Amino acid sequence: MSAEGRPIKKATSPHTGITGAAESTTPRLTMCRGLDLLPITCLERAKELKALFGSLLQKSEQVQPRRSQQSPSFQVDERLQWKESFDKMLHSPNGLCLFRAFLVSEFSEENIAFYLACEDYKAAKPSKMAAKARRIYEEFISTDAPREVNLDHVTKALIRENVERPARTCFDLAQARIYTLMEKDCYPRFLKSLAQQTGPECRTRPASGRQN
Repeated sequence: MSAEGRPIKKATSPHTGITGAAESTTPRLTMCRGLDLLPITCLERAKELKALFGSLLQKSEQVQPRRSQQSPSFQVDERLQWKESFDKMLHSPNGLCLFRAFLVSEFSEENIAFYLACEDYKAAKPSKMAAKARRIYEEFISTDAPREVNLDHVTKALIRENVERPARTCFDLAQARIYTLMEKDCYPRFLKSLAQQTGPECRTRPASGRQN
């Protein structure tokens, strides 16, 4: 409160979008926009896990976070499984939620959103595949896509042709490329951030490659 009796608006963190008195809407909109393929329970779980790990998303701040008094509801063994392979982490509901929240902090959440959209597409009924394929192409692949993923021109051209005659393998090449990008680039940084927040028990096993 200022001397004139007017409330003072606190500054917003550029990484978390959180203020002491008010919350910026931009990061929240970005995250919610990308979580449409997950159930609401998973979104709530992501928020819970983010709170438990304190400053996981505050990458540039050097101040050590205060440890939460609430114990995580998942076991240390589960977190260790996330280190065994990227694939195991993706197949863990807790791991996927926290990894997605991490990608939001790095402004690269479109990668996991695209990967999950491809998984949803492959499980769709034949009567809905054409519409889903067109929606994925327009959202993630086309030149003016609002959430364009990082793919080479050859792959994009192949997808453009596949969308005209959609099959279950329509996005397989692009999905594999994005999977590799996340596994080699985002996943190691995620594990590093996770280890910094959860202590030495999560640093006992090295991460390995993709499980076949």
